[in-house]
Amino acid sequence: MSSIEIAQIIEQIKQEISVDASGRGKASIRATARLADVDATGLARSLKTAVDDSRSKLVEKLIRRGFEGVEIVNWSQSGIPDVAVAAILHYYGYEAGKRCSLQARLACEAFESAGVRAWMQDITGWTKPVAPAETAMTQIQLLAAIAQNMALHEQRLLEQQQQQTEILVRIAAVEVEQDRFNAPCGHKYSIVGFAKLQGLEISLAQAGGKGKKASALCRKKGIKVEHIRDPRFGQVGLYPESILVEIFKVNQN
Repeated sequence: MSSIEIAQIIEQIKQEISVDASGRGKASIRATARLADVDATGLARSLKTAVDDSRSKLVEKLIRRGFEGVEIVNWSQSGIPDVAVAAILHYYGYEAGKRCSLQARLACEAFESAGVRAWMQDITGWTKPVAPAETAMTQIQLLAAIAQNMALHEQRLLEQQQQQTEILVRIAAVEVEQDRFNAPCGHKYSIVGFAKLQGLEISLAQAGGKGKKASALCRKKGIKVEHIRDPRFGQVGLYPESILVEIFKVNQN
């Protein structure tokens, strides 16, 4: 969601927000739902449970904030108080599980830096009669705050993706080594490498002969032979340790 889209939403809900003489703001259920990026009908239905025996989690949160059940039900007619709007945005930003929305979280973070009430005062043109030095957050400042929060959110996602990629690479390396360790045939070596490991001297002709025998035995047992680049031969085969042990024993006998 871009700052332009946020600006469009603000313009659409502007007429559904009001501020009284004391500076306290209210928003309609529809306006609050648009800010939270949730269905207005669903929000209204959730608020109506305030007088039921089985209340929604959102209503439980609002009651813990000090709102009365009857008061919450009446919001469909009177409008939702600014402090309750902030609580609803926080709920749909962080506590609503699968219904959480990025827009609600970004709006919540932006509003927390200045306050929903200050934002409502600004878009309705309300001015405090005293203390002219105190200024409310303007729409431009709000959009800048939301854009900044979106950038930080995207940066966090990129960092998380990078960390996940690094972790997957490490896990893959560990799994390869575990596969080698757990494999019945053990680690894999070239003919020359295995000979050196055993402290044996071997000529190039002998290495070639053992390589052919090792390849044939691998084919017989259904084992795929790996190949690596070698500056002397171009490519050499890598054979399971169990195969090489068998080949070298045969030749020794």
